[in-house]
Amino acid sequence: MEIALVSFENGGAKGSGGGGGGGDESHRNALDVPQSSFGPREEFAKELNTVRGRPQQQRSPWRINDMNNTFSCSENAMDALLRADHSPHLFDEDMLDMDMDTDSNERVLINIAGLRYETQLGTLNQFPDTLLGDPAKRIKYFDPLRNEYFFDRNRPSFDGILYFYQSGGKIRRPVNVSIDVFADEIRFYQLGEEAMERFREDEGFIKEEEKPLPQNEFQKQVWLIFEYPESSSPARGIAIVSVIVITISIITFCLETLPEFRDERELPVSSRLDNSTAPRPSLTFTDPFFIIETTCVIWFTFELFVRFFACPSKSEFSKTIMNIIDIMAIMPYFITVGTELAEQGQEHQNGQQAMSLAILRVIRLVRVFRIFKLSRHSKGLQILGQTLKASMRELGLLIFFLFIGVILFSSAVYFAEADEPESHFSSIPDAFWWAVVTMTTVGYGDMRPVTVGGKIVGSLCAIAGVLTIALPVPVIVSNFNYFYHRETEGEEQAQLLNISNQNLVSETISSRRSSSVVSKSEYMEIDEDLKNSIDNFREANLKTANCTAPSQNCVNKGKLLTDV
Repeated sequence: MEIALVSFENGGAKGSGGGGGGGDESHRNALDVPQSSFGPREEFAKELNTVRGRPQQQRSPWRINDMNNTFSCSENAMDALLRADHSPHLFDEDMLDMDMDTDSNERVLINIAGLRYETQLGTLNQFPDTLLGDPAKRIKYFDPLRNEYFFDRNRPSFDGILYFYQSGGKIRRPVNVSIDVFADEIRFYQLGEEAMERFREDEGFIKEEEKPLPQNEFQKQVWLIFEYPESSSPARGIAIVSVIVITISIITFCLETLPEFRDERELPVSSRLDNSTAPRPSLTFTDPFFIIETTCVIWFTFELFVRFFACPSKSEFSKTIMNIIDIMAIMPYFITVGTELAEQGQEHQNGQQAMSLAILRVIRLVRVFRIFKLSRHSKGLQILGQTLKASMRELGLLIFFLFIGVILFSSAVYFAEADEPESHFSSIPDAFWWAVVTMTTVGYGDMRPVTVGGKIVGSLCAIAGVLTIALPVPVIVSNFNYFYHRETEGEEQAQLLNISNQNLVSETISSRRSSSVVSKSEYMEIDEDLKNSIDNFREANLKTANCTAPSQNCVNKGKLLTDV
């Protein structure tokens, strides 16, 4: 029903609004429609009412013969001609759009790949920024022969799109439409980012976290280098060095426990070959393992202090779990060195030496947490961590079910084996270990039932353990698949953005290049087009909760990771 109109000539007699040579008020209101073409106003109104009386499917744009020319117009435009105070000389597209919105109760036909939908114009006009709500956007999809809008799009998805208009902005995905297909339809019909965010929330999507950047330019560059490995080549080099140092530290931690490398100071006092009252050997600062450990700790300390200096928020930095792990990874070294230096020249009793050695062992065990430092540079470990974080409820249920099963079956096997002299279960707490390894299907065999009743209880315990563990596993796997696919889709979108931007630059340069030299102004214009395309892409795909659009002081951490 929306077709651009051509100009209607008035036979030389125009009102004052037609741009002609003046005329009085009676002349101005005498004719709204040219007499030479359409007849008197009453006849034209009668013809319009006749068309309105037809069924909607039988209506079609009018074809009006004026001399040797044939013009097409819509019912709304004809009605506008009747209401006008003067016959317009030219109807532009803006005037047509204004006329289209005069009757909100008018019905509109929408054809989705052969399936017709009918709704009111006022329903679509509730959202004027969308494709169907903006006459200027939807006009190119209008079929004048069938008097309908035609869209070669997914049919089932349009049920949810039309419901968006009918419900005043509620977005619901039809059950027979996949998430990615419906998301594409939301983008095509231009429902807006707010509708897309509500759709993602309803579908259980977790918003990607936006991290602020420091305001100071120097601190910003340092922060990007040490925190986001893919931000630049120096940042990638720093990440590689950090991974190498972490790997060397972990290998050293494992190798120094071999018998041929084991430090005599770590052996129990009773197992030493010398007299038990002999003083414990002091720390050897020339030991190769100590030198390697010192070098690694120097790098970890330097990295930690630089990141603390450049971070945008000192309080948030101190609360981050990964930064706490970094502190715990270097503290054992300083505590060990301080303890050794304080004990040099002092004689301790064996009990004090044993206690000091036990404390040092616990402290040095914390060094194993350095392996978690690799998660900063590995997408796989980050996906695993996000999966565990999103599955805390399911993991809690799993532990709770295991706890109930352990109490139940350990009690049952104890009473089933109570009269057996060779029973391995002396008490219910002693049977906890057997219940745990049985329900987890490990079965070490160190404790086992020997009676028929005990074996029946053990069989039920194993079956219950399989069912208990199997029930929450699909939810955890589903969360892992979600984070994995989100990460891979983000990489694909980044690659597509890079390729499209390269093509945009090459096409723009080739189209504007008239010689072998491109002027500076042309390059500036090309750069502006490139920035606009990047902004449009990010607004459509990468907008998150904290930042409505990418800015210089916000960075998406999901896009600045590297898998080493």
